[in-house]
Amino acid sequence: MLHLSQDPEADRLISENPLALLIGMILDQQVPLEWAFAGPAELRHRIGGLVASEIASMDPQELAAAFSARPALHRFPGSMATRVLELCRVVTERYRGDASRVWKSAKTGTELFARVRELPGFGDRKAKIFVALLGKQLGVRPPGWEAASAPFSEPESFQSVADIVDAETLSRVRAFKQHMKRSAPASHEGRSKVPTRK
Repeated sequence: MLHLSQDPEADRLISENPLALLIGMILDQQVPLEWAFAGPAELRHRIGGLVASEIASMDPQELAAAFSARPALHRFPGSMATRVLELCRVVTERYRGDASRVWKSAKTGTELFARVRELPGFGDRKAKIFVALLGKQLGVRPPGWEAASAPFSEPESFQSVADIVDAETLSRVRAFKQHMKRSAPASHEGRSKVPTRK
């Protein structure tokens, strides 16, 4: 079983429900990762289920209200509700409502990465992390998956959620991310601030 939210019920859901896992990955942005991966369980509680076709047909404002109800499911509940709605529409239309089809029928790591990358809310980095998570913890390992998800596929790299299996590894991944944030101002973040400096 996955141990990303550190909450047994929420972790059981993302382990057993592929759509819940994808939603958790989408929410894993600018919030603590435990909060992100606990989100699908709370969303299921608020809307009465977690079925792609049902969410895809929801009124966008109704879904946004479920995300915004206190405590909000994310720092940016409106935009995240939109992404989840878009995700569920893609899963319904392309994968017949079964989120696991995104990866179960992928024949190569390159194909798997491309499928995940096309999902709403997944950029290159997030797609690589998700492919690494599938390979390391869920046994989804089409030929080339390691190359497609590098460097997150490296054994015990502790760079992402792909390496979190308990509280200790969560701490190691968090320490890595904090180190990267401290190093960031010397790279792209520093440059991005220059034009707006007064």
